Amino acid sequence: MNRNAIVIIVVMAAVALMLFAGVRMARPRANVVKLKPVGKNGSVAPDFELQSLEGKPVRLSDFRGKAVLLNFWATWCAPCKIEMPWFVDLQKQYAAQGLQVIGVAMDDSGEQTIAKFAKQMGVNYPVLIGKEAVGDAYGGVEFLPTTFIIDRQGKVVDRVFGLVGRSEFEDNIKKALGPGTPPAQASIPSAGEKEPAR
Repeated sequence: MNRNAIVIIVVMAAVALMLFAGVRMARPRANVVKLKPVGKNGSVAPDFELQSLEGKPVRLSDFRGKAVLLNFWATWCAPCKIEMPWFVDLQKQYAAQGLQVIGVAMDDSGEQTIAKFAKQMGVNYPVLIGKEAVGDAYGGVEFLPTTFIIDRQGKVVDRVFGLVGRSEFEDNIKKALGPGTPPAQASIPSAGEKEPAR
C-alpha cells in the first residue's frame, strides 16, 4: 500500500468515528429514575418513563406486582422478528397469571414505521419508543434483541443477549411469576389498541 492510500483510510476511519459519536450524543435522553446500570441477576431493574406508540407516558413501575419481560428490539433486527411471535404467545398464555411483555423499540425509523411493523407482527403488548439513556441504565444495549426478565418485586431474574429458544424465556417467566396471587390487569393498552373511552 502506498502512503496516500494509508492516509485516506485513516481519514475515512476518523470521519466514521466522529459521525458515530455525533449520532449517539445527539439522541434525546429519557427520564430515567435510576441511572446506575443493571448488575447481575437479583438487582433491581431501573425505573424509566418512555412514550407508548399512543403517545402516553409509561413507567416500568406501573407494572410493579407483575412479572415483566422487557424486550429491547428494532424493526431491522432479524432475530427480533423470530422471537416477537413467541412473546405474543407468551403474553396470551401467562397474562392471567401476571405476566406483562413490554417492547422497547431502539431504532430511529420513526413512530409510524414502528407502529406499522408492530401491527404486522401482531404485537399484543405495549410498545414504547426507546431512548439511549434507558439502554444505558440497563448496562448499554449493544446487541439486539436484548431481553430482561423481571420478577413481581422489580428484580432482574435473567438477562438474555441475542436469540435463545422460546423454552428458556418460558422457564424464566415461570421463575419471575413465582408464587402469589395474580394481580389485577394493568390499564396500559398494547400496540395498536385504543384506550377505552371514559
